[in-house]
Amino acid sequence: MTEQMIKVCQNILEKCLQLQEKESFLVVTDETKEELARLIYEAGQKIGAESMLVLMKNRQRSGEEPPAAIAAAMKSADAVVCITECSLTHTKARKEAVASGTRIATMPGISKDMFLNGAITADYDEVQKLTYQVKDVLDKGRKVTINKDGYTFSFSIEGRESISSTGVYVKPGESGNLPSGEAFIAPVEGTANGQLLIDGSIVGIGKIKSPIILTVEKGRLVEAEGENADKLLELLGNELGRSVGEFGIGTNKSARITGNVLEDEKVYKTVHIAFGSNLTFGGIVEAGVHIDCVFNCPDVIIDDHIIFEKGIFKE
Repeated sequence: MTEQMIKVCQNILEKCLQLQEKESFLVVTDETKEELARLIYEAGQKIGAESMLVLMKNRQRSGEEPPAAIAAAMKSADAVVCITECSLTHTKARKEAVASGTRIATMPGISKDMFLNGAITADYDEVQKLTYQVKDVLDKGRKVTINKDGYTFSFSIEGRESISSTGVYVKPGESGNLPSGEAFIAPVEGTANGQLLIDGSIVGIGKIKSPIILTVEKGRLVEAEGENADKLLELLGNELGRSVGEFGIGTNKSARITGNVLEDEKVYKTVHIAFGSNLTFGGIVEAGVHIDCVFNCPDVIIDDHIIFEKGIFKE
């Protein structure tokens, strides 16, 4: 199994990062994900890259910064893979490394199963095509309204540019999750109002057994009702962590709802709202936490046009 996994990792590095012989390649990991990270490290060695592995203690929550020494190492590498329990995607360390030209793939919470099944097996040409189509719609939009099971939620995206996370990061400064397949944008702070029914999964909680109802006023989460609602509020804290930070749309038809948001938020027919930091992709919130909440098959209306009907993209 180990040799098979290294071969899978090698294929991922060659296909998604186009890692080359003699490039400097850094794998960032923590105590929880060290075993999987070593497989990626060994795959980099087989390609002939100058591979390095750095181990840090687990972060407390997604969006928390890595140590300064690791952030500096990320900036000086040609390519980086972050295999960690908590996500480094929405950190200044990743943003600054990308600005320096590093190609980065983040794999928060990834499991051995996810290396072999589900989203990672997708036709990434198809994923790219759909992701760019969704990005185009978001970039032209001004106002988003989400309807699901009688609950309505709306916010402004006017003046904001979306991010396409296609799973293919081959040019200097490209980055995103692996596995991937989403387009996402930072809603204008203070404009979000309404209620959301979350029935997919939540970072730090996992797969939802019964829906959680979230109430947002003027861009801030003010109430959460349902099983695990208290845990969500605890994860977010009482300050900027409760700010609406992201709206994302899944574009990977091979992805599954597993309870791991790395894959869950990529599932076609789902969307997600995240609370907390969005400074790294066009917003102004720096909260030290970023928690995604995934839900299934909503209607998404952008500027009075139905873009997704029960989760299905209307081309």
